[in-house]
Amino acid sequence: MNTYTKYWFLEGFNLFNKLGRITMMRMCEILEMKNIDKGSTVELINNDHKSIFFLKKGTVKIIDTTTDTVKYIVKKGHIFGELSLYDEQDYIEEQAIAIEDCIVCYIESFRMKQIMEKHKSLKNGVLKIYGLRIKKLERRLQDLLYKDSTTRIREFVMDYIEEFGEQIEKNVIAKNLLTHKDIANLTNTSRQTVSNTLSILRKEGIIDYNTQSISILNTTKQHTIQN
Repeated sequence: MNTYTKYWFLEGFNLFNKLGRITMMRMCEILEMKNIDKGSTVELINNDHKSIFFLKKGTVKIIDTTTDTVKYIVKKGHIFGELSLYDEQDYIEEQAIAIEDCIVCYIESFRMKQIMEKHKSLKNGVLKIYGLRIKKLERRLQDLLYKDSTTRIREFVMDYIEEFGEQIEKNVIAKNLLTHKDIANLTNTSRQTVSNTLSILRKEGIIDYNTQSISILNTTKQHTIQN
């Protein structure tokens, strides 16, 4: 794929807003692009070379291979693999799996470091993403200590729909990309508890779901109830 096409692909990433066209074009010259099929593993390390990935299309889940659990979800317009810049041991223990068809651009970590050293805005942007993900993991630990399993699942599901969904009339609808096992991993609960909690939320008229989508129903009413 030519440099101009790669440039068009990266324009949607807020991370690069302050780089300028010339720097962006130079970066695109060393980027590689790849289509990833749903269910396929994204090779974070290829021939001993670590890479940073920019997700243009689709959704990816990051797995901790030591525990076979989901760490977090990455949506389009975001990066993953940034651990290779900060914590090589944890990076080796990560695996990325496409949970829908994806398009990624990627660059070797050492090249990314070189560019980041020349452009402070990019360096700060990547560090911010890394920091936010650490905070999310810390929040999960706090939730495990202070919230019961039903509350953790309920809050996660609502946050997921809000982050990955879109407003359609009075409902917020997101693709149903996560299995009950994934949600159990992300909330430190069991699949049975996830199933029970989702069923209760549906009976209460708070959410609805099928194999394709999951939605918050009548958000105007939900907002009134919460306030």
